[in-house]
Amino acid sequence: MEITQVADVAVVGVPDTLAGEIPRAYVVKKTDAKLSEEDILLYVNPRVTHYKKLAGGVRFVNSIPRNPNGKILRNELKIIN
Repeated sequence: MEITQVADVAVVGVPDTLAGEIPRAYVVKKTDAKLSEEDILLYVNPRVTHYKKLAGGVRFVNSIPRNPNGKILRNELKIIN
């Protein structure tokens, strides 16, 4: 991502009653960053095709869970609400 206030990010599919699954972003802000969900959506949504828009919204987290090899643990993110 090109937003300088973002330290880390992961996007995973979350359940949706109509679409089945929709993308949600989990964002780690840099220290003292003043960044809102709206800022992320205004940056991302115009740049992606319709099915990649962040219809599931944005969740701010302290860290993105990863395994020892650095791979994102998507199942752990899905349970964060």
